[in-house]
Amino acid sequence: MKKINVFGVDLQLLPEKAIYIDSLKSLLVADIHLGKSETFQALGVPIPNAVNQQTLDRLQALCSQFELKNLVILGDLFHSRFALVDEVLDHWRHFLNTVHANVQLIIGNHDRSLISTLKALSIHCVTEAIHVDRLLLSHEPFPQQNYLNICGHVHPCFRVKTRLDNLRLPCFYLDNGQNLLMLPSFGEFTGGYEVKLKPNSTAYVVVENSVISFEEKPNRKL
Repeated sequence: MKKINVFGVDLQLLPEKAIYIDSLKSLLVADIHLGKSETFQALGVPIPNAVNQQTLDRLQALCSQFELKNLVILGDLFHSRFALVDEVLDHWRHFLNTVHANVQLIIGNHDRSLISTLKALSIHCVTEAIHVDRLLLSHEPFPQQNYLNICGHVHPCFRVKTRLDNLRLPCFYLDNGQNLLMLPSFGEFTGGYEVKLKPNSTAYVVVENSVISFEEKPNRKL
């Protein structure tokens, strides 16, 4: 876990690829993408579908660590209409029955065509960004001058190179210049976009059970 304070708000960046905000008793996750394997299967690609249950088991275990009032999913809960099969929906209903918190979904680009179905599943859907304290929660990046925008969508990853290794790892990416904090994708089978460090930015990289910060090294002046 990595504790940071941005805009006067204490945030806990968790190696489970989520953010916990103790002052709000809220857990934030992004880009779960349930049913991505089923989507590929519908297109004729043989992908195992056990990943859905594994993802929700991880989320349930994470929720049980905290005294939660709110679980906020920052978009892309399901991958597509092909994801809405009985097995996936049964896993999701079981998850909801085990979590004693208010579950909100900020609609992401993968969810937009599914809104009517999601509401029928008793999922509390929000189509606009959520303001809370000094935070602006959204799916896609939506930076604002006077708020810290916490978002998903990008699936940020960071490349760590050493003499022996060349690793591409999920990360939280903080751009202080834009008041922007991007979460890594919570889902396992989602890929990622490689981010580059720039001045006034930090990559908080998930390495096994730790979160390690990387910042741009200043150029040496001769």
